[in-house]
Amino acid sequence: MLKRLLSSILVLGLFVSLPLSTFANNTSTPANKEVDLAAINQNVRVTVEAFLEHAVTALTYQHGSEVMRAEVVDNWVNKGELKNLKANITQEEIARVLIRALGVEKAEKSLADYKKSANNLGLFKDISKDKRITPKDLELIFNNYKDVKNKAINDKGVQEISVEDFMKNPGNFGYQLSPDGNYISYASSWESRSNVFVKEMNSDNEPVRVTSSKDRDIAGFFWKDDNILYLKDNGGDENYHIYSSSFKGGKEKDLTPYPNVVAYPIDYLQGVENEILIMMNKEDSTAFDVYKLNVKTGETTLVAKNPGNIQGWLADSNGQIRMAIESDGVVGTILYRDSEDEAFKPFIMLEAGDTVSPIAFSKDNQSIYALSNKNRDKVELVKFDLKANEEVILSNPNVDISGALYSSSKDRLLFGAYVTDKAHYVFLDKEFEKIFNKIKDKLGVSESEFGINDYNKEMTKFIVSISSDKVFGKYYYYDSETDTMTELAELSSWLDPNKLADMNSISYKSRDGLTINGYLTVPNNKTSKNLPLIVVPHGGPWARDMWGFNPEVQLLANRGYAVLQVNFRSSTGYGKEFLEAGNKQWGLKIQDDITDGVQWAIDQGIADPERIGIYGASFGGYATLAGITFTPDLYAAAVDYVGVSNIFTLLETIPPYWESSLNMFYERVGHPEKDKELLTAVSPVFHVDKIKTPLFVAQGVNDPRVNKTESDQIVEALRARGVDVEYMLKENEGHGFANEENRIEFYNAMVTFFDRHLK
Repeated sequence: MLKRLLSSILVLGLFVSLPLSTFANNTSTPANKEVDLAAINQNVRVTVEAFLEHAVTALTYQHGSEVMRAEVVDNWVNKGELKNLKANITQEEIARVLIRALGVEKAEKSLADYKKSANNLGLFKDISKDKRITPKDLELIFNNYKDVKNKAINDKGVQEISVEDFMKNPGNFGYQLSPDGNYISYASSWESRSNVFVKEMNSDNEPVRVTSSKDRDIAGFFWKDDNILYLKDNGGDENYHIYSSSFKGGKEKDLTPYPNVVAYPIDYLQGVENEILIMMNKEDSTAFDVYKLNVKTGETTLVAKNPGNIQGWLADSNGQIRMAIESDGVVGTILYRDSEDEAFKPFIMLEAGDTVSPIAFSKDNQSIYALSNKNRDKVELVKFDLKANEEVILSNPNVDISGALYSSSKDRLLFGAYVTDKAHYVFLDKEFEKIFNKIKDKLGVSESEFGINDYNKEMTKFIVSISSDKVFGKYYYYDSETDTMTELAELSSWLDPNKLADMNSISYKSRDGLTINGYLTVPNNKTSKNLPLIVVPHGGPWARDMWGFNPEVQLLANRGYAVLQVNFRSSTGYGKEFLEAGNKQWGLKIQDDITDGVQWAIDQGIADPERIGIYGASFGGYATLAGITFTPDLYAAAVDYVGVSNIFTLLETIPPYWESSLNMFYERVGHPEKDKELLTAVSPVFHVDKIKTPLFVAQGVNDPRVNKTESDQIVEALRARGVDVEYMLKENEGHGFANEENRIEFYNAMVTFFDRHLK
C-alpha cells in the first residue's frame, strides 16, 4: 500500500511553502495560495505522509527515484503499521521509524518501547513530551538524528591501509565441486599469478596445484568429468585458449594451440565422455564456429559452421546445437532447427533494441527458457515452445530480470534475479528456496550478500559465499545431510571491515528529467560534508555499477575521498528505453548525467567544488577525457585508464570478432561517415585546447578493445601543447592491468596523483 501511495507523492523539500493539507487533515487552502512559513511552523501538524517523504529526503541519498524512496519506506514501516497516511504522526511512530533507520532496533515491542529507546539516544532532545509534531519540530528531530548517527565520527578518518593490501591477490577463490563431489577446486596465487589447486574432500592431504602459469593469471577454469580445464590469454590480448591441467596425472597442455584464435566453452556435454562443445574463430577471425573438443587429445570436430553473422549458439539437453542468434548488430533473428541434420529456420525476429538471450532447453527439448525484452521495455524471464509461443515466467516493473538459474537434474528453473540498488531473488523452486534461506540464515546475512556458487547433482553438497560492500568475500562448504558448515576461505582477510566504508545507494534527477541511480561511498569516520570527491564512471557504457565490494572504491575512500558511481543513461538493467536514451550521446547527455551527479553531490554539501576528481576505465576513461574537455572547470584532476580519445580510431581498431557487431556501434555511438560531425565534436583528441586539468593516463600495449593508439593520441596531442601528462604503459597487459605487480604500481601512482592535486 505504501509503495502505491508514495509513488504518487511529489518529492518535497522540508521548508518549501506547502498547502496546509499536506501537513494536516481537514484544512483547506485556496489553490496555488502559499502559506506563511511561520504559521506552518507554529500551528500545522505533520501527517504520516509528509513525515515519510521528508524523512527519506533528509535522511537518505534517495532524491530522484520514487521506486527506491518507496523501498526505503518499506524497510522502515512494517505491514499494517501507519495505515492512514493522512493522519497526524505521533512521536512514538516517528521514534519507531528512526530507530529502524539507524539500524539499532533491538527488542522493542510497543510504540512506548521505541519512544524510550529514541529518548535514550537523544532523538527527541528539546522536543516537549507528548507534543504533536510540527514542521519546525521535524527539522529539530532530523538534526538530532544526524547528531546521533555522527556521534562516533571525529572526522579524523581511519588508519591508512596500503595500496598493496587492497590490490594484491586476495587469496583462495572460485571454489567448485567436482562432478562426483569428491574433490574441490579453487584458484590461488602461485608465483604471483592465479593458478588452480585441488583438494580431496574428507581428507587430510594437502591441496595439489594442477596448473603452473607464471606469465599470466588463469582467466577461468571448470570441471569436465575428472578433468580440470582452464582458460588463459597471452599478455592481455584476450585470445583465450583452452588448456588441460595436470590433475590426476593428466598432461598440462594447450588444447587449442592456434595463434590469434579465441576459444570459449559452450556446453560441457554431461554424459559424453571426454568431449565438450566449444566455439572458436580458427577458420575466420571474424566468426566463431562450433567444434567438439576432445579434452584428452585436443582433437576437434566441426559441428556447426558460422556463415558470418551468428553471434551465439545454444545446445539442447542432448548436446545438439539447435539454436543460434543471427544479427547484424542491430536487427537479427533467433534461429531454430529440429536436429543437427536440418537447416536453421527463423524462430523469433529481432528488431532494433530487442534482446532475446536463450538460457537452456528443457530436458525433453520441447521448451526454451530465455531472457527477453521483445515487445516490452524491461527484460523478462520467459519460456518458448517450439512454435515460439511465449509464456512470461518472471518480470519486474522497474528493472530488468538480470539472470536465472536452470537445473538440468531437476529440469526446472530454480530462481530468477533482478537488481535495484542490490541483488534480489525470486524463487521458482520451493525446495531450493528452503535450502537457500536455511544456509543464508545460518550465516546471518541478507539475500543481497549471499550466493550459492556450486552444488552436486543431488543438491546435498554446496559451495556458498558471502560478500558485501565491506567484505570482499568468504567461501563455505555446506553439507545438508549432516547440516554442517565449513569455512573454506576469506578473501583479503587482512582487510578489517570496521575500517572500510559504507557504499550508499543514491538517486537524483538529470537535467532533462531522467531518474539516475548510483552509489556514494563516504570515507569511514568522516561526515559527508565538504569532502574531496572522485567520480568513477563505469565502463561499457552498456553495463552498470552494482552494490558490493570494490577494492578501488575502498582504496580511494580509505584515502579520504568520497566516491561517486553513476548509472548514467546507456547503463543496462533499467530497461530498453533508458539504455537507448544514450544512443549517440557519448560526450553529450551521457556526460551531462555524470556532471549532474557531481553537481548533486556539491548541492548536497557532500563535495568540495574545488576538489573534484574523475577516474574511469574503458568507456569510463572516455568519460574522464570528455569530462575535462567539455566541463574543464569542474575537475581538478583526472585519471584515464585504457580509455577512448578518438571514436573514429576506436571503430577502426575493434577486434575482428566484433565486426558482426559493428552496426551496433554505429547505431549507439555513431557512424564515421554519416555522423562525422557528431563524432568529431565528441572525440576529446580534437579538442585538447580546452583541456587544462592535470591528467594521468594508463594503457596496456596488448589491449584489443581500446587500442594503444587511443592513449598515445591524447598524450601526444597534449604534450605538443606543452602540457605535462603522466603516462604509464605496460608491455604485458591488455584492457586493464591483471598482473599483481602492475596493479599495485598503477594504483600507487593514481593515489599519489590524486593526493597531489586534490588535497
